[in-house]
Amino acid sequence: MRDKGLAGPVDRRGAPHRRAISVLTLVGACLLALAVPQTVSAESVEMMGDTGFAMPFVGAPGYERLGPTQMTSPDQLNAPLGQQAADQIASQIGLKPADALSDQQYRDLITGGGVGGDRDAAKMIEESILILTNTNGRPFFSNADGHLTPSVLASYGLYVNTNGMLQSPANADAPTRQVNALIAPGGYVGTWLRNNDATDTLIALYRSAYTVQLPFGIASQQISGNAQLVTNTKGGVSSEVGMSMAPPLWIVNFALLYIVKPSLAAAMPAHWAPIPSVVADAVKSSPTGQVPFSDYASYFE
Repeated sequence: MRDKGLAGPVDRRGAPHRRAISVLTLVGACLLALAVPQTVSAESVEMMGDTGFAMPFVGAPGYERLGPTQMTSPDQLNAPLGQQAADQIASQIGLKPADALSDQQYRDLITGGGVGGDRDAAKMIEESILILTNTNGRPFFSNADGHLTPSVLASYGLYVNTNGMLQSPANADAPTRQVNALIAPGGYVGTWLRNNDATDTLIALYRSAYTVQLPFGIASQQISGNAQLVTNTKGGVSSEVGMSMAPPLWIVNFALLYIVKPSLAAAMPAHWAPIPSVVADAVKSSPTGQVPFSDYASYFE
C-alpha cells in the first residue's frame, strides 16, 4: 500500500522520543514556519554539538543529528534521503508508516478531493511538496528568460519559482510560506484531515518531535529577514544555506511530508551544500530576497 520510494540509507544518530503534545501548536503546523508565539530566544547564539549551526537554528538538543549533514562529496549534492533512512528518522522522532494518510487520502488531499476539498488549496500544498523534494530526479521547472528551465537545488535550501526567481523556500513569495494560512489554527488542512477520517494522522503528528522542533523553526525564521538564509560556522569556515536545511525546519518539514506520504519524506535532501558566496551575497542584498536565476545559474553547474 505504501510507496517504497528511493533507496539509499544515510547514517543517522539516535534521538530521544519527545511527547510534548499541544493541539494548538499542531493545528498551527506549517511546511516551514508559522506566526505563533516565539518560545526560543532569538538572541541566543550558543553552539550545540558540532553541527556548525547556532541557536535557534540548530533546534532542540538531541534531534540536531537527524537533520541533513553537510555534503562531503559531489555525489551527495541534491541526493535524496532514501526510504530506509527516512523510516529510521521517522521512528526516532515518533512516527511510523502506519501514521501516514492512505493512498486515497493522499490523492484527495493533493487534488482537492474528499469532504470539503478545495483545488486551489490542494495546488498550493502540491507545489510546496515539489519545492521541498527538489532533489535528483525531481526537477522544478520555471520560466527563465522565456525558456522553460529545470533546476535541482534542494541541498542549497533554494529553489527557482515559476517566474525564474531564485529564492529560499521560506521567502514570503513561496508557496511553502503562503501555505501557512491553510494550516493555521482552524484552517483548511486540519479541518480536511478531521473531515476525511485522518484524525489519527493528526494525533500522530501531535505526539512526534514535530511539536518540539516547531518553536525553534519559528524563531529561526523570525530573525532571518527577507533572505531567509542561515549561517553555518564550522572549523573556522562560515557559509550560507537556505532556511529549509536548518535542522529544526528540515525535521518539521520531514514530519509533515512523512504523514502525508512516507516516500515524499524519502525524497527530501539528505545533505546540505553551501550556497556559492556570490549568490548568497546577492540574495541577502536583494530587498525581496530574490534574484534572477538566469544571472546566477552558472554558479550551480
